[in-house]
Amino acid sequence: MGTYVADTVYLNGSYLPLAEAKISPLDRGFLFGDGVYEVIPVYSRRPFRQAEHLQRLDNSLTAIRLANPHASAGWGAIVERLIAGAPWPDQAIYLQVTRGAEEKRDHPFPTDASPTVFAMAMPLVTPSAAVREQGVAALTATDIRWLRCDIKSINLLPNVLLRQQAVDAGVAETILIRDGYLKEGTAANIFIVKDGVLLAPPKGNLMLPGITYDVVLELAAAHGLPVRIREISEAKLRGADEVWMTSSPKEVLSITRLDGQPVGEGRPGPVGRQMWQWYQDFKNTVMRND
Repeated sequence: MGTYVADTVYLNGSYLPLAEAKISPLDRGFLFGDGVYEVIPVYSRRPFRQAEHLQRLDNSLTAIRLANPHASAGWGAIVERLIAGAPWPDQAIYLQVTRGAEEKRDHPFPTDASPTVFAMAMPLVTPSAAVREQGVAALTATDIRWLRCDIKSINLLPNVLLRQQAVDAGVAETILIRDGYLKEGTAANIFIVKDGVLLAPPKGNLMLPGITYDVVLELAAAHGLPVRIREISEAKLRGADEVWMTSSPKEVLSITRLDGQPVGEGRPGPVGRQMWQWYQDFKNTVMRND
């Protein structure tokens, strides 16, 4: 596992080898998925928009009525030490907080449990040039998740099942449709382009507010690319000239086939290629010096 996770992890105040990190089987994260997580991308050993990621973590904790176990400075110290101890210049720092262990398995919040806090460093791997130049395939599926997708919950079973549909079909992602409208992917935000205009679904309780989503919209505004943030029907998705998936590891990746049919001309389009270049310029001049 050392290739995918740094040897040293953080657990409840201690830094220790991954193999020695243990939690109680009565931890509510293990029993109920009662917890939240956050992932902070790191470029050239500098965390990107750490304050925004920690605010999203705090929002998730507030939403599940769990007190934040650390102030921003405390989280920052954990992140800094994990970055320093990992071998990769570009990383993803994973933070997870559960409601902790209790004496018995019972649904109501325990009155005396302490949160379980876990963190680790992983390599941040982006798509290869060959994948970018070809684009990837995706499929659509009905969004079977709950109604608070804005909470970055560790209870990801619906995402796992939906993503496995993509794996079984040999494609890269499952795009989620709810009540006839595009929401997001299982682990990415989704944008479309039609007639040179970038369209994005609005933030809300049915979509995770992505940090990369924000960066893409900022780059579009900075470079004069027309943008409309509005609900996107399934028909508009299927009739798009371009479809992209965005996230820290995926960056801006074109989806060129959807449910077996070509998107637009079946190859990455000009707007997506331009956005990817803007993103690289931004990464090299801002993200690596954030």
